[in-house]
Amino acid sequence: MIAEINKCLDTLKKGGLILYPTDTIWGIGCDATNAEAVEKIYSLKKRPESKSMICLVCDFKMLNQYVEEIPEVIYDLLKYAVKPTTIIYDRPLHIAENLIAEDNSLAFRVVKDPFCNQLIRKLKRPIVSTSGNLSDKTAPNNFQEISTVILEGVDYVVNLQRNKKSAKPSTIIKLKTDGTVQIIRK
Repeated sequence: MIAEINKCLDTLKKGGLILYPTDTIWGIGCDATNAEAVEKIYSLKKRPESKSMICLVCDFKMLNQYVEEIPEVIYDLLKYAVKPTTIIYDRPLHIAENLIAEDNSLAFRVVKDPFCNQLIRKLKRPIVSTSGNLSDKTAPNNFQEISTVILEGVDYVVNLQRNKKSAKPSTIIKLKTDGTVQIIRK
């Protein structure tokens, strides 16, 4: 696993794209602070820039560096979540501008997967996570379902967990300004 992390770090630091297993599905990723790398993902997926993507962080300390305010309720919500849960926060900080939605929000997930967690910890920055498919196609359930276009369009494909069936995408929750929670995806 260490060799794979080092290959990913090398790719990410050069502004490249990786295809990697996450705690949910296989994802396309890049350094979330690098706008040119983010643009490469939009281009590869043929995804409109108006559709935001998710950022993965390794822990709450890192999350606090990239979100202006984290309401207390979030810590409890994530502590008791039984499946990976992504939260859409207002006012992200120090992130590539082309990742931020028109309403000045961005989705983050504190990842528990050991590979992803170590990769992000060593990069010391969030990484983008978007499903490993073209925008008009269904997200792959496993590595074998990833299209050749995606496989050839990234700079590095992680050589781990290729036989594992992907879990479902994460739950996505939006914090509303009135303090209520809206479930975007279960």
